[in-house]
Amino acid sequence: MPKYIRFDYAAKRLLRQKANFVVLEGLLTVLLKTNVKIHRMLENEGDQKHENDKFNRVDMLAKLGTGELAIIEVQNSRMNDYFKRILYGTSKLITECIDLGDDYTKVKKVYSVGIVYFRLGQGEDCAYYGKTEFRGVNKTDDILRLSQQQQEQFRREFAEDLSPEYFLLRVDDFDNVVKTPLDEWLSFLKTGNIPESFTAPGLPEARERLREDDMTDAERLRYRSYMESLRNARSMLSASYEDGETAGIKKTAKNMKDKGFDVAVISEATGLSADDIAKL
Repeated sequence: MPKYIRFDYAAKRLLRQKANFVVLEGLLTVLLKTNVKIHRMLENEGDQKHENDKFNRVDMLAKLGTGELAIIEVQNSRMNDYFKRILYGTSKLITECIDLGDDYTKVKKVYSVGIVYFRLGQGEDCAYYGKTEFRGVNKTDDILRLSQQQQEQFRREFAEDLSPEYFLLRVDDFDNVVKTPLDEWLSFLKTGNIPESFTAPGLPEARERLREDDMTDAERLRYRSYMESLRNARSMLSASYEDGETAGIKKTAKNMKDKGFDVAVISEATGLSADDIAKL
């Protein structure tokens, strides 16, 4: 069976290339339930608050099947303050993509997709969706609709439809039962395997473009070294929780730093920023 590059690594290196946009477009099409076409990436490495943002975030301008242009953010990093991080990410994208003095009608729709390989919150599902809701609290329980003029202008029905929308995929919680296109994607995200029977949008292309055997020898060595380091780091992190979660994370990060682990690997495994790691 062919070995495929795991998605979290591919997102850092390969999926930013225009030739491979089709893979991300497939995942986004499954989640948003409308055709998604990526126009371009929106990365500005000189203006990123966290040193590892450029490795763990993929921001893009995309056109939806509705004809609407939207900004989409995909995150796949481990961070202790992840829920705050996705709020920061969507807010940052909104402000970065409108010029000073522009009318607010030019604010673009934002979708945030979080792909996490660690324990995040408490829940029984592996895929969650959320958005801001405007619901009556005094005399009714109705959802606030846009005026007819606003509906025609924004091509949306409800006020909440203008706010960012969030998707969270808790990969490790997937139960390996495959029935839907989203299940196929979750299976690939968790196992790194793409059976021939999987036909969800983006996966046939991933099967062809994310083969480990197609990497150069140097790329393959770098990839395998990274994944081995990450496995060791997560094993150390799991064993450290007996010291308490926060203290255990910092203790593990310090041990990893002392053993010469790369900062990017430590950050990915523990969720600590480069600045936090430097202070250990």
